[in-house]
Amino acid sequence: MKNLIESNINVPNILLVDDVAANLKLLGDILISEGYKIRQASSGELALKAAEKEKPDLILLDIMMSGMDGFEVCRRLKDNPGLKDIPVIFISALSDTGNIVTSLSLGGVDYINKPFKEEEVKARVRTHLQIYRLSRDLKQSVDRKDKFFRIIAHDLRGPLAGFIGLTRLMANEKRSFSDYEKKDMALSLNRSAQNTFDLLENLLQWSQMDQGITTYNPQKLLLKDIIAECVNLVAEQAREKNIALFEEIPCELHVFADINMLKTVIRNLLSNAVKFTCDEGKVTISAGSAGNNMIDISVADSGIGMSDQMLEGLFRIDVNTKRAGTNGELSTGLGLILCKEFVESHGGKIRAESVENKGSVFHFTIPCSGAND
Repeated sequence: MKNLIESNINVPNILLVDDVAANLKLLGDILISEGYKIRQASSGELALKAAEKEKPDLILLDIMMSGMDGFEVCRRLKDNPGLKDIPVIFISALSDTGNIVTSLSLGGVDYINKPFKEEEVKARVRTHLQIYRLSRDLKQSVDRKDKFFRIIAHDLRGPLAGFIGLTRLMANEKRSFSDYEKKDMALSLNRSAQNTFDLLENLLQWSQMDQGITTYNPQKLLLKDIIAECVNLVAEQAREKNIALFEEIPCELHVFADINMLKTVIRNLLSNAVKFTCDEGKVTISAGSAGNNMIDISVADSGIGMSDQMLEGLFRIDVNTKRAGTNGELSTGLGLILCKEFVESHGGKIRAESVENKGSVFHFTIPCSGAND
C-alpha cells in the first residue's frame, strides 16, 4: 500500500474491535502487512474510549460481543458529533439479510462475512479509506473556501465604502475644496484603490493556486533586479510614512525560481513591513547563502511587531490574524498564505520572528541553482 502511505503522518489509523483475541490477531497481521497503524479493542466499551482518544480513519467492528454488541457500539459512535463520520465496516459470522440491513441502517459502510478472505479485507479497507479521505478533504476544502470568501467579502467592504463616500463628497456641487483638501482626498482614493487592487490580485492568485492551475516555471534570475523592482512598487507607500527602505543584496546573487511567484512573495512581505511600521521607521531586505543550495531572503522592519499567539497563527487560513496597519491600512493575512504556498513550491521554507513594539523579521529560502546548473 505504498500509494496510501507517503509518510508517517499519512499512515491510516484503523481500530479493530472483537472480543476474540485470535480474530484481532489475524486481522491485525493482515492490515499491518499493508503498512497501516492498528489499534485493537476487545470490547465495545474499550472501543468507544479508543475511538474518542485516537479518532481513527476506519473501524472494523464485530457484532456478536459480550457486554455491548457491535450494533450498540455503532449507535453510540454515530451519536457522537466528533466520531459520527468515521466509517465502520462490520465483520461478523451473522450472514442473514436482516443483520446486514441493520448494520447498514445504523451507519455502517460495509459488511464482511466471517470467515473472511485476506484479499477481500484488504480491498474493502483500501476502498473505504480512499472514500473517507476524499470526503474529508472535500469537506475541508469547502470549509476553507467558505471562510476565505467571508474574509474577502468583509475586507472588500472597507476600501470600497471609503471610495464611494469620497466620490459622493467630491460630486457635491455645493462644496468647494481647497488644494490641500483635494490632495488629501486624492491620496485617500489612491489608497482605497491600491488596497482593493492588492486584495483582488491576491484573490486571483489564491484561486489559481487552489484550482491547481498556477504555472510553475523556474529559471535563473538575478535577485538584485527582482528585489529592486519589488521595492519600487512599495516606494510610494513608504514615502507617505517617511519609512526608509534599504536593500542589502549582493550584486552577483542568483536564484532559481518562478519569477511571478518570487515577485508575489517579496511584494507581499515588503508591503506588510511598510504597513506595520510607524512613520519614520525603516524596512530592510537582505539576502545571503543558507547552505544546501539555498538562498535566505529576509525582510526586517522596525514596526509594531507581533505577540507569540499571533505568530503561531500566521500562514493559516483557519486562524484570524488580520489587523489594521499603523495608518489604518487594510490587512487580511491572505498574502502570507500565498507566500507560504509559493515558497514551499520551490522546496523552501518561510518563518517569522517578532517582538512586540520592536519589529518583525520574515525569512524565506529559495534555491540558488537548478538541477542542471
